[in-house]
This record gives sequence, structure tokens and C-alpha cells, in this order.
Amino acid sequence: METRASFIATMQETQHLSPEKGQSPANGNREQFDSDEGSSIEDADFNWDEFLEETGASAAPHTSFKHVEISLQSSFQPGMKLEVANKSNPDTYWVATIITTCGQLLLLRYCGYGDDRRADFWCDVMTADLHPVGWCTQNNKVLMPPDAIKEKYMDWTEFLIHDLTGARTAPANLLEGPLRGKNPVDLITVDSLIELQDSQNPFQYWIVSVVENVGGRLRLRYVGLEETESYDQWLFYLDCRLRPVGWCQENKYRMDPPADIYSLKTISEWKCALEKSLNDAANFPLPMEVFKDHADLRNHFFAVGMKLEAVNMKEPSHICPASVTKVFNNHYVQVTIDDLRPEPSKISMLCHADSLGILPVQWCLKNGVNLTPPKGYSGQDFDWADYQKQCGAEAAPHLCFRNTSFSRGFTKNMKLEAVNPRNPAEICVASVTSVKGRLMWLHLEGLQMPSPEYIVDVESMDIFPVGWCEANAYNLTPPHKGVLRRKRIAVVQPEKQLPSTVPVEKIPHDLCPVPQPDTTGTINGRYCCPQLYINHRCFSGPYLNKGRIAELPQSVGPGKCVLVLKEVLSMVINAAYKPGSVLRELQLVEDPQWNFQEETLKAKYRGKTYRATVKIVRTSDQVADFCRRVCAKLECCPNLFSPVLVAEVCPENCSIHTKTKYTYYYGKRRKIIKPPIGENNNMKSGHVKPARRRKRRKSIFVQKKRRSSAVDLNAAGSAEESEDDEPDAMEDETGSEETSSELRDDQTDTSSAEVPSARPRRAVTLRSSTELDKPPPMERARRSRRPQPHSYSEAEKCTQVKEDIKQEEEEKLILDSNPLEWTVTDVVRFIKLTDCAPLAKIFQEQDIDGQALLLLTLPTVQECMELKLGPAIKLCHQIERVKVAFYAQYAN
Repeated sequence: METRASFIATMQETQHLSPEKGQSPANGNREQFDSDEGSSIEDADFNWDEFLEETGASAAPHTSFKHVEISLQSSFQPGMKLEVANKSNPDTYWVATIITTCGQLLLLRYCGYGDDRRADFWCDVMTADLHPVGWCTQNNKVLMPPDAIKEKYMDWTEFLIHDLTGARTAPANLLEGPLRGKNPVDLITVDSLIELQDSQNPFQYWIVSVVENVGGRLRLRYVGLEETESYDQWLFYLDCRLRPVGWCQENKYRMDPPADIYSLKTISEWKCALEKSLNDAANFPLPMEVFKDHADLRNHFFAVGMKLEAVNMKEPSHICPASVTKVFNNHYVQVTIDDLRPEPSKISMLCHADSLGILPVQWCLKNGVNLTPPKGYSGQDFDWADYQKQCGAEAAPHLCFRNTSFSRGFTKNMKLEAVNPRNPAEICVASVTSVKGRLMWLHLEGLQMPSPEYIVDVESMDIFPVGWCEANAYNLTPPHKGVLRRKRIAVVQPEKQLPSTVPVEKIPHDLCPVPQPDTTGTINGRYCCPQLYINHRCFSGPYLNKGRIAELPQSVGPGKCVLVLKEVLSMVINAAYKPGSVLRELQLVEDPQWNFQEETLKAKYRGKTYRATVKIVRTSDQVADFCRRVCAKLECCPNLFSPVLVAEVCPENCSIHTKTKYTYYYGKRRKIIKPPIGENNNMKSGHVKPARRRKRRKSIFVQKKRRSSAVDLNAAGSAEESEDDEPDAMEDETGSEETSSELRDDQTDTSSAEVPSARPRRAVTLRSSTELDKPPPMERARRSRRPQPHSYSEAEKCTQVKEDIKQEEEEKLILDSNPLEWTVTDVVRFIKLTDCAPLAKIFQEQDIDGQALLLLTLPTVQECMELKLGPAIKLCHQIERVKVAFYAQYAN
């Protein structure tokens, strides 16, 4: 997760806008409409969740995209050996084996323990004292086995020689230096050099330079053509055509530019460009770990003249008869689309045994797919038997092809993101219209010119899961506006401030332009944000869930200030008990002296989407102040997220503060006071009730329809109340959300508990004066600080409070022992005591102990346990309870 967050922060800044949209919200040109109810309707940027909900479609499972799954894997592999400092004696080291990886975390086992996993331990590759095998010998360090197994062997030297023979050591460059802890995708940087195989000749290569790396999808430019982008290629880094520099020479292949660009330069210019690139590659070689997941090609069984069916690469919506026209060696053949015209247009493809888009004869007939006859074919209906007799050719046997029925879980109507075959730089929203065997037909949304459905293999590296572009900061072409229905979205509005003596004016964009994306890979230092650390040990305050904070990456950045800070704020919003409350607080963070840019942030809570415009600083010198202002607004430790890494003890000493003490650090909370009798027009004479919190800002939400027969809603059947008609009702709604977060004295997330919302003012007038004369107990009001529904009787209020307390007690978990010390049996015993008892056997089968349990997240549970969303969420809720209890009882 951390590597992906860091990668997002260093990507170029792009705006995800549809072609019809104007400028970004940063310049205030966002299209907005006011409704009669006083809330706002926003024609929002494309949002996958909303699109899937509106269309009733489902996203293709991320496990179906094999190449994306591989790109997220760690560079460290189970079985690798490395030297680790002894826990009991840090001055000595011992060899350990990597058991498994989780992001930048490694589960290690000291050599000598064999299959005994009781002493396994986790360490962070970014902070732990880890070294490649042989480091101790080179640096005169002592290799000594742990005390627990010191007596197990008489001769440890002989044991190590035997244990390390044939083993693979962890690469030194991934344990130290700038590449430390990076995965293969992040090792490929701009200007990295790679050898690219010619599209027609498997024995010819030329060097290309990486211009852009989008989550492993590389934009490549031939060396010697740096001045033009017309011949750029887009390939995923796992493509078998890519090789490390030097591979061509080792295999005695030709190093020549492709035929279609050869005439653009003179021979001497090509030679000069080649020599320069070879020198650069020698000085800055690309780590070999980049190519560790490249699949080895298997031998083929094709012969010249064999017939087959193939997807036409020039017209990918057609499957045509084709022939093997050339066999290069045991790995490569040339396949040509059949053309019977006197002057045929030769469309040839370089193929191997596992190439995508080649199929056995009769595949279309068996799968009910239309086979396009060869151009110039005279017959009325194409028939393979007649055609083979006419050509005197045999069909390629089935063993020549890979499994043709493997669909990888794709089904009709699924949504995904796919490359436009006519413009490889464009990625569009795509719908699966049909799946036949290992081929699927895609319809691309949002294209300027309508295009037919095109055919793609289920293992194509030009298709990506929903959200891939957003995760990698790449522009996604959304559907046309006609496809998307306008939808009401709650827009969080800040309070209208009184004009101050010094007016705050937004800096015009023509005077202070936003820095353009830097294609050279360097970032202007003034706008470059330092690495920001998420110090999860620090006090998280009343708004943020400590368990969710602990799941965030350790750091984000470096990168452009706006991009890094926007990513951090999005993480903070998602880690909140109630994201809407945090979103409102963030709107109020500002300073007239800041050089800021406005960005739109989103929050989702109980099925509703909230949006707000937040001011984010643009220059590095204001980042530290901005982070402290945000922390102060959220009443958490000033170092919770900041440029300062907190190792053990926070400089603020925030661990000793309770919520009350730490709130006092920022200033006392506002008190609930009694308003003078008669000031509230809604109150009968003589009635005194606790005043609501003073309204700090207008918070206009689109509320869900209230399930109440006592309230006569508006004609539209919506619960949206006009701000002018119902100010008290709206304030009650807002106050309920704000104050409920203050009740979390423990770190348990109880935000899912329903709190009865205050009814509109009209309901208040239905009560008798007798009921109004009964004031609620002030002691309880002060203690709970929760607005009570005034239409309830005292008995109902007491019952409600008891139910709330009971629910909070049920949510709170008290652990008898530290989960880090739980065995697999302990974990299984705990799961059996929850409502997820049927899943206990999975924990037994997967050998999940306490340490592994604390690392589980929703995506991991869905992927590794193959659970549906409902059971996975229930299970993660129980795991979250353990995490929260762990942090409350043992973390400090």
C-alpha cells in the first residue's frame, strides 16, 4: 500500500475531466446548480461507484487481471536469505529466511528453526537492520545464532554452508540505498533504458527509453528519436518483447532500429545514439528484479502452411482465417491474415506458443462467433473443410494453442478500464458485452467517434480493473454525459464568514499559474513536498479511528505539494469515524498568507457522498504549518501526520494525554447553555431546554428519507429541508453528527450505531404543553452532549440511552492476551466465538496466527479467502475489533 501511495504522489498532476467539462474546480469554474431545498446539486467528475450503482453493473474482480496482481507484488520472494540483527544481541547477526511478504513488511524465520514457526517475526524493510548474505563477513560483523537454538547444532558453520547452498540472497540494492524496499514497478524510473524486440523480426532489437511509467504500463521512445513522440510505444513491463540492456548482445542478436524509423536518421546518427545509450545503461543499469516475473517462452509445434484463426490486429473486431508463413526458431513464428486478392495486403504478426489472439480452426464455429472470410474469397458461405482443400493446407493441431476456454472470471456486463486500440495512450471505461472462451468483446464508452466492439484476450495486458487509472493518477476517458444521469450529491457548505478587515482574495491563475507536469522527471523544489509520515502511534483525537490510522501507509511522497497533501487528506477522511464531520472541519483550515489551490475532496458515509472544496498549500515552505493547522482542527497530535518521523516517543508526549486533557491542549470545548426564555420561537412560554451548539457554518446535506409518519414531508417525498424553512432541524442534523464523534473515549469505532435524529420543527408543535414543560435532565445532557429528539417521552429517552450504552459495550472487546502472541489455535478459537464461526476452518487451513490476523484487510480477505463481499465485511469487522482492542491495551 505504501509503495502505491508513494507512486501516486510522484505521478504527474492530471485532471480527471470529461471532454465536455470546463476547467477544474481549482479555478472555481465548477458547474453547480441550486435546488429549492437549499442543498446543492453538482455535475460531478466521473465516479466509478456512482456509475456502477446507476448502471446496475458490477466491476470485474481485480484477481482477473493477472498482470496487475503481479505488478503489486514485492521484490522480495519467499525463500530468500538475508542477515538480520539478533533481537537479544543487536551487535550480532544471523541468517534468516523470508517466509512471506506483506507490502514492505517481511515475515522472517532464523535459520536453524526448521519448520518451527513459533519464533517467526515481522520486520519493516525500511527500518530494520537487514543485509544481504555475506555482509557480515565483508564488514567484520559477528554471525551468531539466537540463544534459543544455540545448542541445537555443534557446528553452525557446516550448517550454514549446507543451508545456503543453492539458496537465493535478497538483492543488496533492495536492502539499502535509494531502491530500498521498492517493488519491481517502482524500480522502473523515467529515462530507464530497455531493449525492445522488433515487432516482425525476433532477432532484431533496439534500445528504448522510458518516458512515462503508469503503474507498470510504460511509454517507450526509441533512442535517437528523442525529439518526436510520433513513434512512442505503450507496453506493460511484463511484455516478453522487453529485455534488459545487454541481452541482445549476449544472445548474438542484431541491434538495429525498426524498419519504419530507419530512414529518419543517418547511419552515423543511429550509431552515435546507440553508443550513448549503452554507456548510460552501463552507468545506471536497470535492476534485474524488474524482469524476474517475465514468463519463459515454451516451444511451439507450428509448421509453415498450417491454418488457424486469428484476431486481426488491424481490425480487432474481426476474427479471420490465417496461416503460418514463417518459422523463425523453436519459440517464434510468423502468422499472416489470409488475403486471396491478386494484390494482397500483408498483415503479419510475430507469434509464439502463448501469443494472444490465435485460435485453432473451427473455434468460431464451436463458440457461435462470426468468422470473417478472407478478402477475395469467392464462396458464399465460408467453410473450413472446403477452404483447406482449396489451399491444400492442414489445420494446426490443438496442442499448438494455450487453454482456449479459460475466462479468468470475466462475465457479460462487467465493467473495467481498457486501452483504446486506435489510440494506445487513451484508457476508457469499458463494458464486457460477451465472453467466449478466453476471448471477450469490449465496448468502449466516451469515444468521440463511435467504434465497434473489439476483441481482447482475458490475459491481455491492455485491460485494467476499475479504479486503476485513479490509483495511478492517469486520465480515464469517462462515458458521455448522456450515459450518466445527473445525481444529487451532498455538497458540504462552509459557514458564510463575515467580511474581515483584511479580505482574503484567491490568487488569479494567470498571475500564479499551477506548475505544469514535469515530463523530465524532475520537480521544481519550490513546489515539491517532502515525505510526509503517518505516525500511527500518536494521539488520533476524537474524529479519527486509531485502528484505521494504523492501516495507512507509513509515508506518502515526496512529490508535488498539492498532490501529496490531497492524498494525505483523503486518507485522513477515510480513517474518520464520520468522514462528513472531518470534511467540514477541513474546509475551515485556511490562512490569508498561504499560497493555496482549491481541491475537491470526497467523503462517503452510510451510502451518502459528501463533497467539499478544501484549500491546500502549493509550496513546500508552508507544508509543515498546513499539517499542524489540520491536526489542530481535528484535535489530534500535531505530529500525527507531518514531515517529522516519530520513531518511539512523540516530541509532544501525546501518549500520556487522555481525550479530555488533549482537548484542553487545543482549548476548552463550547459549553451547552440555557437560552433565555422566549428567544426560541418554537418553544412554548415557560419551556426551557438545552440550547443547541451555536451554528458555526451552514451544513447542507441531502438526507435519506426519514422513516417517520409523524412528519409531513415535502411533495417530492424527499427529506431535504429548505434552509430557510427548517434551520433548527438542519442544525440538529449537523450537531448530531458533530457531537457523536466526541463520545469516543475509547478507540472503538461505534459510528455504525444509529442515533435518532432530531425531527423537523413541525413535529415539535404536535406535542402538548404538558410534555413541553418537562425539561430533560441537564446532568445527562452535559454528560452525553448528544441532542435528544424532543418528541420522545422521558421513558423513551432513557430506553434509547440504555440501548446506546449496551451497543457500545457490545462493540468494545477486552482481550485476555496480546494478539501478537496468538497461535493459529488461539485465532481459530476467537473466530468461533464470533458470528463468523463458519469461517474458522479457513484460518486453520491458511495457518493464520495473531500477527497475520492483525495484517488482514478487506482486499486481502476477499482475495486470499475467496469470500463474497458480505461475509468479508463481517469478518473484517471482527478483525477490526481485535485491532482496536490491541492498540488500546497493548500498543502503548
